[in-house]
Amino acid sequence: MRLFLNLTLALIILFSLHVRGSEPRKLSNPEASKEAVALYRYLQDMSGKKILSGQMLVPWGVNELDYLQEKTGKQPAVMGVDFIHQRDNENEVRLAVEWWKSGGIPTIMWHWGAPAVGEGYENSKKPIEIDRCFEEGTSEYTAFWKELKAKADLLEKTRDACVPILWRPYHELDGHWFWWGKQGPERFKKLWITMYNYYVKERKLNNLIWVLCYTGDPKEAWYPGDQYVDIAGGDTYEGADDPHREMYVAVKEIVRDTTMPVTYHECGIPPNPAKCIDEGVMWSWWMQWHTGHLYKTDVTYLNEVYHHELVLTKDELPDIMKVYGF
Repeated sequence: MRLFLNLTLALIILFSLHVRGSEPRKLSNPEASKEAVALYRYLQDMSGKKILSGQMLVPWGVNELDYLQEKTGKQPAVMGVDFIHQRDNENEVRLAVEWWKSGGIPTIMWHWGAPAVGEGYENSKKPIEIDRCFEEGTSEYTAFWKELKAKADLLEKTRDACVPILWRPYHELDGHWFWWGKQGPERFKKLWITMYNYYVKERKLNNLIWVLCYTGDPKEAWYPGDQYVDIAGGDTYEGADDPHREMYVAVKEIVRDTTMPVTYHECGIPPNPAKCIDEGVMWSWWMQWHTGHLYKTDVTYLNEVYHHELVLTKDELPDIMKVYGF
């Protein structure tokens, strides 16, 4: 199996170089902000060389960043927040802006409660008829566009602050547990493209870098197309510290571009850096989930990861605009 995966990855690389040449891909949005372009260049430059550390935050319980600082003396390179509850959204925007201004990289996700059902995690799993989100006069249509516009208003604040955002909506798209993935790939792609076109073409949110987030078994049928995606990735909470090479190769096969960063966008435990090197699995970044997933991780292991030469932490990031903002 290992030999097969190695040959598969080699063929992907050769195919990509043949088709695209050595020119790195550009962001899908031709009007992308200079900050977004610089951040993307940095992620491309690090691809295959280093893996960025990442940590999700929640607005309750022990602060994950404080915990990591206390236990490892380090901070993650990538900090993530979630537009899950409206009451916390303004603070999450503030955190994202402050993280970039202090030298880190922010990412924002959205546990979108099903339109016309309600907000929150449990409501994000409620089934709805997705087609009704596109039928004027329905409660789903009204709620869908109201929420889409409300989140655009929030993201405008990051744009106006000149902060690039790794934007990952509709995560775990093919898992069938969230409403956006329950009715198959065609309806999902319509949701993705609708949001993309509205945010990019109408709202001019040119600071967004669009991150497509599969589960552990990625399939090409769910891919919206290169013109709507900047980064792709997978996630799984299984396998402890496994780098998940099969998932990595599957995403690479879908995007067919060695210059597109590939991310392990959620994990229970960070992948073992030594295993990543041994298996040739060079995620752009990994993102450890919050609360118990972090606090139950062995502190000795956390230190091994955060101090490993492969893994980049916040203090090791360059001045991205100075180095890559040309």
